[in-house]
Amino acid sequence: MRFISVYAAPERSVPPTPEERASMGQFIEKGMKSGILVSVEGCMPTANGARIRIAENKFTTTDGPFAESKEVIAGFCILEAPNKEAALEYVRSFLELVGQGECELRQLHG
Repeated sequence: MRFISVYAAPERSVPPTPEERASMGQFIEKGMKSGILVSVEGCMPTANGARIRIAENKFTTTDGPFAESKEVIAGFCILEAPNKEAALEYVRSFLELVGQGECELRQLHG
């Protein structure tokens, strides 16, 4: 079963420290080797992004940063797990590592 985990957290104004990068790198490497972690990506700050909406057939584009957001999408991963419980356990271990934020876990079609 494949799942996507979308991680949301307060936006940071500074990049991760070397220690944070190292611990995350080890976590990712372990997940990849075990086969549960298929793909992972972190997001750049919202200042580099945009939101695009459509309403009544009209598009609106808003450039970042998104000051009204308390939490923003910080990254995501694709998981390959035998069941939802195994995927939940992996996401819990990720959140324990980062120490704040939340993940939305969704099973993927196919």
